[in-house]
Amino acid sequence: QVQLVESGGGLVQAGGSLRLSCAASRTISNTDTMAWYRQAPGKQRELVATITSGHTNYADSVKGRFTISRDNAKNTVSLQMNSLKPEDTAVYFCNLENRWSSNYWGQGTQVTVSS
Repeated sequence: QVQLVESGGGLVQAGGSLRLSCAASRTISNTDTMAWYRQAPGKQRELVATITSGHTNYADSVKGRFTISRDNAKNTVSLQMNSLKPEDTAVYFCNLENRWSSNYWGQGTQVTVSS
């Protein structure tokens, strides 16, 4: 079992930046895939970005604006979000998938981008 706790959400104007952080209750292994998802009102949860031990992937909608990073020593994964748009408004969730394909989720943090 692992608990994930997100922080860093809030209200920001379009064009602004936010940095989300996710703290894990155990050491993040190199075999863990960490990810950020988001869910806007009335929409399905969507994948925003993933990071493995050496690779990152991004949804087309955030490429060039968001950066995912991990610090295994601090058991954290972060999402730097720049040039935010109103359509980025959503609840953002941290996800960990271990080598056995078990998934763990944080409680989510609200990001609201005003126009």
